[in-house]
Amino acid sequence: MAFFSRKIKTAEFASSPIKAAAGVAGLGVPPTYAWTSGAFEQVALSLPTVSRARDLLASTISGLEFMQYVKQWNGEEYEMIHIPNESWMENPDPKVPRQFILANTVTDLWMTGRAFWAVTSRNATDGRPMSFEWLPSANIQTPNQVGPQFFGMPDEIEFNGIQLDPNEIITFLAPTTGLMYSGRRAVNIATHLDQYADRAATIETVPGYLQQTAAGETMSGEELGDLAAQWAQARREGNVIGALNNYVNFVEFDRDPLEVNAAQREYQALDLSRMCSVPAYLVSAPTPGASMTYQNASQARQDLWLFGCQMYAKAIESRLSMNDILGRGRFVHFDTRELLAIGDMHDVLVEPEVPNYEEIPS
Repeated sequence: MAFFSRKIKTAEFASSPIKAAAGVAGLGVPPTYAWTSGAFEQVALSLPTVSRARDLLASTISGLEFMQYVKQWNGEEYEMIHIPNESWMENPDPKVPRQFILANTVTDLWMTGRAFWAVTSRNATDGRPMSFEWLPSANIQTPNQVGPQFFGMPDEIEFNGIQLDPNEIITFLAPTTGLMYSGRRAVNIATHLDQYADRAATIETVPGYLQQTAAGETMSGEELGDLAAQWAQARREGNVIGALNNYVNFVEFDRDPLEVNAAQREYQALDLSRMCSVPAYLVSAPTPGASMTYQNASQARQDLWLFGCQMYAKAIESRLSMNDILGRGRFVHFDTRELLAIGDMHDVLVEPEVPNYEEIPS
């Protein structure tokens, strides 16, 4: 009988990796040469304050190690008991350094409010991810959640119009609105101020205006316009020596517009530091009474972590601790012990000893 002749298949137990059901290649994601960053991101990162803030956030978080742990109740509170890390915690993407994938993840969370990893391999035993690949958020579209406020994990995910399998995409959600939504006005103002400074840098003479004297015949509007255009062209061409007759005077402005622009740029740098969630003195924005010294190096690291890095680090930790990645009851967190250590050698300014030459025998 067929019942007695059928083959009995034994259960398979293995821990070797298997390809994801729909990895990056299976999802139809084009090669990296087709990837791009967002236009707003390129403009924003051209501003020194924004670029410095991003570098501080991304480099700080990406330099931290992952640690896996479980919780145990001791009768009063939960204790954190560390256990060996999963293989992907050392390097989520074997093709690139760990700092690369984490730094880009932080940048996307900070800039767009979301970040995305594609699962590239899974464990043959439990089907949980064993490796990932970062996908730039600028190439991701979610038709059912267009932003700027996101209300949960997206059910529809597209990469440059190509439909992706949401089950093979790990979505990180930031606790704040992305800079490209909340900081667009501040970035535009700073960009205009920088553009003015760029134009003014090509002018070799002091700013001013041409004024006709009472000695000559009154010039028409067209004649005044031609005179101003010729004067401006000579300045653009680098002619620092001009010639005027006794009917026209050159009058300098009472206040140099470049001084006004510098003050405006200083204020805007402070405003951008607020938008970027980084303490102003860490991005050299002018803040009365605050500066980086040897004595407050530890406090500066703690300020950067508390007010800037922590919310993005927690967003990454909480997503990687969910049950579709780690087994129930297991969690992952960043090791911040060295980062937040107090009293290291850089926190104390030591006065150099000056030798007493009178006590030195001749």
